[in-house]
Amino acid sequence: MTPDELTRHGHAESKIPVLYEDNHVLAVVKPVNVPTQEDASGDPDLLSLLKEDLKIRHNKPGNVFLGLVHRLDRPVGGAMIFAKTSKAASRLSESVRGHHFRKMYTAVLNGVPAAPQGRLTHYLLKDSRTNTVQAVRPGTAGAKEAVLEYRVLGQVDGLSLVQIQLHTGRSHQIRVQMQAIGCPLYGDQKYGGSLSRPGQQLALWSLLAGAPHPVSKEDMSFHSLPPAQFPWSEWPVSLYESMIMPGN
Repeated sequence: MTPDELTRHGHAESKIPVLYEDNHVLAVVKPVNVPTQEDASGDPDLLSLLKEDLKIRHNKPGNVFLGLVHRLDRPVGGAMIFAKTSKAASRLSESVRGHHFRKMYTAVLNGVPAAPQGRLTHYLLKDSRTNTVQAVRPGTAGAKEAVLEYRVLGQVDGLSLVQIQLHTGRSHQIRVQMQAIGCPLYGDQKYGGSLSRPGQQLALWSLLAGAPHPVSKEDMSFHSLPPAQFPWSEWPVSLYESMIMPGN
């Protein structure tokens, strides 16, 4: 979905799938290539589109509150959770800080990791001027620890499908950590080097977003499967569904 397809006649047209909504929480499927929040591009962003949609659907006057508690890179699609009240935003943010907010991804890599599964720890340093991140030596000033676990679930023609559990939420974390082990993501125009081709879509998808409900404290878990197009279509839907089964 392009930014142009998300707007018609100067206002938002709701094409964003809603996974769940109550008085406190909104869970949606973020479209690919749409910024999570307003950026320098000026393109329609998810947060603004959702606020406009809430205003129209619920006939709300004035500004609508919607709290952003986690982010996805612009080229990434999939499950996201937003807060509809300031109290919910505060409590969901506490869940993020306390590592009670679950984020599971799937990605298609160029190449196959040396180990079929593992835990990766790197130290990442962001250059805000270029909006790029690199893995650096531990102890480097400004670097932040990044931790994830991955599992290889399939291989086809030099590509591998992996399941990724994030334990930290660093900028571009999955993309940079996979590049660091020699397996950049398919279609990564920023970190894929010569392995990515112009026009390829980054193959990274938010399969699951979950946390304790900010009011009831009951476990929330929202899922979204990647689109049925290359390279995702190289593997059966049942494999993606198996990743979000309890215990995985």
